[in-house]
Amino acid sequence: MSDPFYDDLRPVPAFEAFCRAGVYVPVPGDWCVGVADIANSTQAIERGAYKTVNMVGAAVISATRNALEGKAFPAVFGGDGASFAVPAEAEQTARGALRAVQAWARDAFGLDLRAAMIPVSEIRAAGHDLRVARHAVSDGVDYAMFSGGGLSWAEAELKAGRIGMEPAAPGAMPDLTGLSCRWSHIRARHGKIVSLLVLPAPAADPADFEALCGEVLTLTGTLERGGHPMPEEGPDVSWPSPGVELEAKATGKGKLALMAETLFAWLVLTRGWRPGGFDPVGYKRDTALNADFRKFDDGLKMTLDCDAATLARLTGRLDRAVADGVARYGVQEQEEAMMTCIVPSVMQSDHLHFVDGAAGGYTRAAARLKGRD
Repeated sequence: MSDPFYDDLRPVPAFEAFCRAGVYVPVPGDWCVGVADIANSTQAIERGAYKTVNMVGAAVISATRNALEGKAFPAVFGGDGASFAVPAEAEQTARGALRAVQAWARDAFGLDLRAAMIPVSEIRAAGHDLRVARHAVSDGVDYAMFSGGGLSWAEAELKAGRIGMEPAAPGAMPDLTGLSCRWSHIRARHGKIVSLLVLPAPAADPADFEALCGEVLTLTGTLERGGHPMPEEGPDVSWPSPGVELEAKATGKGKLALMAETLFAWLVLTRGWRPGGFDPVGYKRDTALNADFRKFDDGLKMTLDCDAATLARLTGRLDRAVADGVARYGVQEQEEAMMTCIVPSVMQSDHLHFVDGAAGGYTRAAARLKGRD
């Protein structure tokens, strides 16, 4: 991609900045947005397949990233789907990758991944905007933050069937190199793992919603490391890897080969071996640093390790915001968080880790929104 727009955006370290409209810049009008969402994901959760749901959602970003040969582009993971934006020159490449993920989700897991590509100009013609910023979570990784309502509108259009596209032919396989889910689930240490969505009410004053988000972050700021669900030293790892069968379907590797590979990785991470100069302690710490446990995607979306008293204060404040017509919110409580990862190379620090609750997470929180339209 030759368009320098996203490369030229300066990543901002302070997450609190993303509550303010001024940190975002408009996505160029000739760019295109990709949206993807698993139909009937709640039923998949009831079948115990939420790890699979997360893997498919992350695959949207992984396949697009690989198709674009690692070029930076804004994307956000949503639990049961993902959204992204690319310049016009990359639209066909991204479309092909997205259709391949649809086919793979159908063929490998029987999941209906709805997907669409839509021009940013069409989003604005419908009365919405698409603005983006970059949040630096570490020296090696940043994540896109979105505002303006454009992504939410496109996702609603997708779910309503007004936009969409057909999957690739049966047997099509996206390039999912680097996609994995090898880490153990992360147990809550302070109460519950809380998946929290805070979205603006349809007629909310933007200034009131900004102020509310600031209050929410002040409350969660009293939690250890802002509610980060992962210990600072990184997550635990077990063997056999809980996601080995999913990774086999993502990479095309045989299960026995992956079992051997993950056994070696487990030994390295638990025994402190340093093959080829690899630093297992540093890698685990980078994993914690690089995790996307909170994001701004037309609203606050967070996976928090939260005690009962703080959660009560949060929900009490949010109930008042619902009554005042400022916000809608949804909460899902669970015992554990989980991660799905994109690791281009274990020797670099730019690995990505998408965090969600392990018992329905963002999907169940969205189904429980208070203050619906």
